[in-house]
Amino acid sequence: MGADRRDREGARARGRRRLPGARDVGRVRAERVHARPRLCGGVDARAQRVPVRDRARSHVLRSFPAPRPPDGLAARVSALSQALESRDGRSSVTGRKGIRGLVADNVTVKPGFEAAIAAALGGLADAVLAETRDDAIDALAHATETNAGRVEVVLATSDGKAPTAKPISGLETALSVVDGPVGITGILAATYIADSLDAARAAWPAVVAAGIADVAVVVTRTGEVLTRFVLRGGHGAQQSRIELAGERDESSKRLDEVSTTIERNRNALDERREELAKAKEVASAALTELRAADARNAEMVSTVSRLRAQVEAANGEIDRIAATIDKSTAAVDEAKTNLGDAIKALDTFASQPKPTMDSSSRDGALLALESARSAEVGLRIEMETIRERVRSERDRSAEMARTLEADRQAAAERAAQRVQRRAQLANAQTTAEQIPPILEALDHSVSEAQVALADAERIRAESSNQLTEFRSREAELRTRLSSVTDGVHGLEMQIYEKKLHLSNLAERAASELGLIEEVLVAEYGPDTLVPVIDGGPVAFNRAEQESRLKTAERAYDQLGRVNPLALEEFAALEQRHTFLTEQLADLDKTRTDLLQIIDELDEKMQIIFIDAFNDTKAAFEVILPILVPGGSGHLTLTDPDNPLTTGIEVSVKPAGKKIERLSLLSGGERSLAAVALLVAIFKARPSPFYILDEVEAALDDANLGRLLTVFEQLRESSQLIVITHQKRTMEIADALYGVSMRGDGVSAVVGQRVAKPVEV
Repeated sequence: MGADRRDREGARARGRRRLPGARDVGRVRAERVHARPRLCGGVDARAQRVPVRDRARSHVLRSFPAPRPPDGLAARVSALSQALESRDGRSSVTGRKGIRGLVADNVTVKPGFEAAIAAALGGLADAVLAETRDDAIDALAHATETNAGRVEVVLATSDGKAPTAKPISGLETALSVVDGPVGITGILAATYIADSLDAARAAWPAVVAAGIADVAVVVTRTGEVLTRFVLRGGHGAQQSRIELAGERDESSKRLDEVSTTIERNRNALDERREELAKAKEVASAALTELRAADARNAEMVSTVSRLRAQVEAANGEIDRIAATIDKSTAAVDEAKTNLGDAIKALDTFASQPKPTMDSSSRDGALLALESARSAEVGLRIEMETIRERVRSERDRSAEMARTLEADRQAAAERAAQRVQRRAQLANAQTTAEQIPPILEALDHSVSEAQVALADAERIRAESSNQLTEFRSREAELRTRLSSVTDGVHGLEMQIYEKKLHLSNLAERAASELGLIEEVLVAEYGPDTLVPVIDGGPVAFNRAEQESRLKTAERAYDQLGRVNPLALEEFAALEQRHTFLTEQLADLDKTRTDLLQIIDELDEKMQIIFIDAFNDTKAAFEVILPILVPGGSGHLTLTDPDNPLTTGIEVSVKPAGKKIERLSLLSGGERSLAAVALLVAIFKARPSPFYILDEVEAALDDANLGRLLTVFEQLRESSQLIVITHQKRTMEIADALYGVSMRGDGVSAVVGQRVAKPVEV
């Protein structure tokens, strides 16, 4: 609220600073719109602008009625009120005993008749209203004594009877639209109002016939005045105080309405904001509940999916077991049947007498059996061959049937195309017979159309030339008219600005210095000597005096504005500076502590790293000969002076070789060196368990056996999880785990504990 009030007061102040006198306000209002685009109704356009907060509020309240910004109305009311303030001799007598104020301030005019009443009163609208004649005489004497300027005084009361107006057909009396003291109504007793000049012209004979033509005054609603000997009219640049007062009252009323509307909308906005806040809280709670429900739903869906998969797996297992049981039952039944037959055959064979074995027929039976088997194999091969031929012949006959059907369809399509082409040929022959007369008629029509087109083109070219000439003349005339109009407008603007500037200077001198125009010219004119600080008075030189004025204005601007809140701002900045200084000192102290901690950590990390490196180096020199018999190796630091940024160089020398670089070793030797380095790290800094992924994939059996020996040493203090395809690595494991694909396509993890042989 405070910021909005300051914005409104600033707008009013800007309006007061930019507003000219009452006379100039009327001129500005009557001036053309394009003459002074920076003024709007006598008020600076900047006073009409809406402050930033009001613009934001208007954006928020777009769903409510959009009244005119109250700051603009307030500035307009303030500007009109200031324009109505008296700046001449009237101000010196206003406030004295018996003086009510100005005539315009004590008159109430029916809306729409302000211009007519202002024209009827003329200069008396700006006169002073006195209670009695004695009060008026005292006011005139005071103005004369104080040299305040010319003052006109209107008496509010009269000794005679109340004035009346004789009605005239077609005209409206001024007394019917004015409410004020008797003195003012007496001045307007013989004033009549017409709607227009034509109505006034038509009603003037009735005025003459009524015998009041000598005193009657006929005014129009737009301000034209008609009397017996004088007629006044036209739109001048001056606006009456009555019009300004009416406009001020209307603006004040509008301001009250807009303020009331804004307060009502503001209350409604507060209610809507409260409802919105409550709705947001309800929506937030609902969203939280919805997310919790979604989480529970997702968990339930996951559980259901997992249970469904288990049920499907169980059903598949049940079906497989049932099928196995059925097969086993059938096999058992068949075995029982075969067993019964075999028992019966055995009993039958046992009951029969044992024949005497004839070994002489054995060879013949074997030969017969072999020949029968050969014949059977040949028959089977021949039968399969015949079946294959039958199958191929069936496929061939089916392919031939499909080809025959395709040929039949193609023949039918070709026959249809032949019929269609015959019909098209007949139509083409008929069309060809009709084309020659049509072409002849078309040629004749084209010739006539070309002749008509040539005539039309010629007429169009002539019209275009005339139109171009007329347009060029019109453009030239418009240019001349525009230049003349601009020149006239420029001259009018210059004349108006000069007059306005002169009037502003005169009023400013009267209000600020108490000097009228004659005295100002006499005492400070160009013929008067100008006093100089460093010397005596000199003759007036406009260029020099303007230079002195600009120098003084720059010096004045350099002083700057007086800031009444400078002490409070200094105290706030000093408090802020103290706070920031303390924070900076705290940050410096914290930085120092952190750097000290970093140094301590670096020192400790160096010690830990050197110890770990030495232990790893010793373990590497022990482990490498185990994996590489007869070989040697060692670890060195690339930058011993900087342990935290150094690198580690691994050197390996197999037996019988002079090579030490790892890049020149074979794949198996590099694998053994890498495994040796890993195992050395494991030995130097043991861990509860290790995961090894196919580290022995490139090793042969001999090297694999050495690596398994190292694994046996590691498993004494840690647990090893080895991913491998080597059978020998699996043999030393305590448990094996693998992934198998079941018959239903679902993979399953299979685990097996390896039983160790029991030592006797």
